[in-house]
Amino acid sequence: MPYAHITGWGMAVPEKILTNDDLSKMVETNDQWIRERTGIRERRIAKDGETTSSLGVEAALKALTVANLRPTDLDLIICSTSTPDYIFPATACLIQDQIGATKAGAFDLLAACSGFIYATNMAAQAIRSGSIKNALVIGAETLSRFVNWKDRNTCILFGDGAGAFVLQASEKPGGVHSAVMHSDGSGGDLLAIPGGGSAIPASEATVHAGRHYIEMDGKEVFRFATRVMTQATLEALDAAGMTIEDVHWIVPHQANIRIIEAAARGLKQPMDKFIVNLDRYGNTSTASIPIAVVEAVEKGQLKSGDKFVMVGFGAGLTWGALAAEWTGPLPSKGQVRPSQYRALGRIRSFVRRVIRFIEGIIFRREL
Repeated sequence: MPYAHITGWGMAVPEKILTNDDLSKMVETNDQWIRERTGIRERRIAKDGETTSSLGVEAALKALTVANLRPTDLDLIICSTSTPDYIFPATACLIQDQIGATKAGAFDLLAACSGFIYATNMAAQAIRSGSIKNALVIGAETLSRFVNWKDRNTCILFGDGAGAFVLQASEKPGGVHSAVMHSDGSGGDLLAIPGGGSAIPASEATVHAGRHYIEMDGKEVFRFATRVMTQATLEALDAAGMTIEDVHWIVPHQANIRIIEAAARGLKQPMDKFIVNLDRYGNTSTASIPIAVVEAVEKGQLKSGDKFVMVGFGAGLTWGALAAEWTGPLPSKGQVRPSQYRALGRIRSFVRRVIRFIEGIIFRREL
């Protein structure tokens, strides 16, 4: 049975920065109030024209470059997101087309802030089963498009961004060891975007009532999160045959510094064992964990041979954790440039559209 290694990684965040001081001009709040309650001082906001898929494409190409893997070598693309470009088609399919991954199946996964853990686990399981060899997992969000900027309880929290992993099969021990995934739908109303689905279809009334913005019961979500972070971490480690003492790093979902501190107390571990960057990005939902991992690797914190745990929670309610050993890129021959395939992908996409157009004309004439 092959091992599933994380061999490539990349991240993308918008250039626009929204600071706490900027927010204080929009709602009744201030920098000190936000920092004390969340640990956040700024977040990134997508500009016009930036989408979940465009951020995902940028992160994906960086991950493929690190892995030295052609997009055409990918067998599977999973995009974890709560803010897809459209209800359908899947954002993963848009990314698949834009990067030129012509042989890959693609689908979206919705598990809110836990989604990247779910998606990485699913890709790893597919690799270990022998059904695929190469997978791309993306966590991407443009949460700013769903924030009520008049609600200070939620608008201070969220930001935009994307992170991506390439997973590959290898006979070398290491990579993803274990994962646990949990859910409790009885808490589905604690964190939600009520409008826009089949339960509350979009209408003039729902837009006027603001049902398409994020709604959250902050106290209940906080209580839930502080309980499950410790539990999920220990479950994943037990499934991997590891203990907390074996772990070099814990990468938590970047939602609130108080939640991370509570997890540290629950695990009886020092805060310097936790990788934290929410002060600069805020809560980017499913993108938060891969963004934190990428920065940890680039800073030299997370090194080859290090054992680490990714742990998160989110709307649903969902929660989970994944234990792995960091190994880095696999040996490869030659140098590939994944970005070149983006241009080729655009050409192929244009050609396919032209062919479909011509086929449509022929079909109508035959009728």
